[in-house]
Amino acid sequence: MSVGHRVTSDHQLARLLQIGIVLEEVVEARSYHHYQSLDDAPALDSEIESLLEHAAAESARHRKRLEELVDELDAESVPFEEIETLVEAQYGSTEPEDFDDILYDQLCNEETAYKFYDDLIGALRASDATFGIDRDRLIDVLVEIREEEAEGVEEVTKLMNNR
Repeated sequence: MSVGHRVTSDHQLARLLQIGIVLEEVVEARSYHHYQSLDDAPALDSEIESLLEHAAAESARHRKRLEELVDELDAESVPFEEIETLVEAQYGSTEPEDFDDILYDQLCNEETAYKFYDDLIGALRASDATFGIDRDRLIDVLVEIREEEAEGVEEVTKLMNNR
């Protein structure tokens, strides 16, 4: 599931944005899973609880913004099952329980999302294709999302370093 060097059509762009939507769903689900697991912990960690709540809410906002972009494109959407299969092949090889610590899993999720958006922005900037959506606004939205993912990486890293 490589972003590739260039994005050349509305169809390809819609597919990549849909991949972003599914990635955000994965982050949200894993954050929720970890949040639920804190109920079993003897003492709730308020910093981790807050981090997970924020990550889930942020992923939901990102998903909504990406869905709005896809809706604006003049392209047939790719069946959800196909996108889910692509994401599963690339990112589904681990389960939340595979990590020794909630924070390591959260860091992996944030870094994966950051890298995806960074690659997508690079591919869009390298492309000279015309899309059914304003390129500058599209890139601005993706840059905002990428920056929020970068902030998430920094927040998790800071929390890890303080422990």
